[in-house]
Amino acid sequence: QVQLVESGGGLVQAGESLMLSCVASGTFFSINTMAWYRQAPGKQRELVAAQSTGGHTIYADSVKGRFTINRHTAKDTVLLQMNSLKTEDTGVYYCKAQLIAPVSEYWGQGTQVTVSS
Repeated sequence: QVQLVESGGGLVQAGESLMLSCVASGTFFSINTMAWYRQAPGKQRELVAAQSTGGHTIYADSVKGRFTINRHTAKDTVLLQMNSLKTEDTGVYYCKAQLIAPVSEYWGQGTQVTVSS
């Protein structure tokens, strides 16, 4: 079982930066992929960024060039550096961990990010 705890959310003005963190704990040997999702009010949850073991990374088109995902070498923490924030980035950000052999996934409770104009 994996427990995920997100932190770092808050209220900022457009153009400012935030860094989110997600720490995994519990009984597991390794996590294949860690990812950040977000859900804006009235919208579906969407993938923001993901990074697998070995460093393969993907980003949503809407955040490319502004957000950076980075997994800690201990492989139990993932960071999301968010620069040049826009009001459209407002939402609840969730951390997800995916394991393989067998495939399973776990979600954190989310952290609120609010960007004001």
